[in-house]
Amino acid sequence: MQFSVEREREKEMEGGVCALVGGRSLEEMKGAIGEAAEQGAHLVELCLDTIAPPFDTTQHLSSLLHLCPVPAIVSFRPRWAGGLYDRDEDERLRTLLLAAELGYPFVDIEFESASDFLVRLDRQRCKNCKIIISYYNGSESLNSDRLQDLMAELKELGGDIIKFISVAQRITDVAPMFQLLSLSNVPSICVATGERGQICQLLSRKYGGLYIVGSLDSSEGLVPCQPTLSRLIKTFQIARINERTEVFGLISCPVNHSIGPVIHNAAFSEINYNGVYIPFLVDDLAEFFKVYNGFNFSGFSVGIPYKVDALKFCDEIDISAQAIGAVNTIIRRKCDGKLIGYNTDSEAAISAIEDCLAEHQNTKTNVLQDKLLVLIGSGGAGKAIAFGAKQRGARIVVTDSCYERAEELADAVGGEALMLDLLDDYGPESGMILANACPVGMYPHMDGSPIDKKALKNYVLVFDAIYNPPVTKLMREATECRAAVVGGIEMFVRQATAQFELFTGQHAPEKQMRQLINSSLHNKQH
Repeated sequence: MQFSVEREREKEMEGGVCALVGGRSLEEMKGAIGEAAEQGAHLVELCLDTIAPPFDTTQHLSSLLHLCPVPAIVSFRPRWAGGLYDRDEDERLRTLLLAAELGYPFVDIEFESASDFLVRLDRQRCKNCKIIISYYNGSESLNSDRLQDLMAELKELGGDIIKFISVAQRITDVAPMFQLLSLSNVPSICVATGERGQICQLLSRKYGGLYIVGSLDSSEGLVPCQPTLSRLIKTFQIARINERTEVFGLISCPVNHSIGPVIHNAAFSEINYNGVYIPFLVDDLAEFFKVYNGFNFSGFSVGIPYKVDALKFCDEIDISAQAIGAVNTIIRRKCDGKLIGYNTDSEAAISAIEDCLAEHQNTKTNVLQDKLLVLIGSGGAGKAIAFGAKQRGARIVVTDSCYERAEELADAVGGEALMLDLLDDYGPESGMILANACPVGMYPHMDGSPIDKKALKNYVLVFDAIYNPPVTKLMREATECRAAVVGGIEMFVRQATAQFELFTGQHAPEKQMRQLINSSLHNKQH
């Protein structure tokens, strides 16, 4: 039998979001179906293996079919295929055959059982049911050659739709799946499990995947680390993605703490720009750029710990980023495909400090000239602050948990290095500025501060680059010591809007972005 899906049936799935639905009882399953429909699922996969016995096959299947407000896929996975069913195999196949006979639009059968199932399936009687043949590998990633071989084997079996599920041990393991979707001449679905595989679900629509898999909050364990249905629809606005969508994202490790996807995707929508911004959880920067360079992703934000290392993967570097020695933004130039590195952190941080200091001191010009700025941290953000402050004429003292790094940065900006354990007693003059660019006090470890409260009396202004939480312990204690305070949110807003304009070539909707940043961080704390 040839692979063919009637157009009207295929349209029920094409580009949609499929919610995985499970439950220990029929009532739980029904509740999950309702939740999926409310959240905007285009179809549901009824995972029958999650229902605890006894299971009244005919009654339960009929009841669920009539209840579903959207097209339903029936699956009944055994343990060897990543499911929970561990009883009689013949009973499992009879259940799936009955689902086809009852009129379910889709039945999912495992590759290993497909021959037996299809021999027993009455095609004439079940002509309205499309068969998904799925291959599951929960222990290893599938390379391009293996995927092509499996594709040929699955096609030979004679189902209607092909589905691959495998673990992604590295983010680069997803690339062969995108290539398979792009080249496939049959309706195909790819799902990569694990945190590093989430980009498969986020970008499958761009590369031709028939539908995208998401989980309900109540069913996240069905496939490990799947993005939730609400996140797919609301944050990533999956329905907007097509083959022409430009891909941007944050390269970082870790990455899921970032609110960047919320901000940038909403901003894309606000100006009607066909782009999507996703998290790239990258363990090996060189491997990432080697594997994905041919995919022509349009741009990247660069986060911890790659702001310095990312320089070597840029074809050209903006003069400011070159001086700083760190990039937080990379753009693929459209005319020649070259990667151009920028740094929007520096101006964002320094302008935030200047504006706060100008307001505090009721002055407008040269507010940093000859001021003593004490910097904690010499990573990418610290370098951006140090070089920006140097350009404004500030005197700079650098401290870091690694004194050698502090010395290196201090030498680069003509400043001084300070041992970290001397920071609490450092106070050669009053009216100093403190800038924190280290992660002490960041969510979820919010009880820490990089400096003793008593030492804050020497500072007229305290800046904390941390934006989550919006108000850190350092900021609270600085306020109590009557210092002017500016937090990482202000830096984040300014660098994000500058980054967005580099991404799109258009003005950023700053007001909306600022509102989203504030509300997103507030929600994270509750």
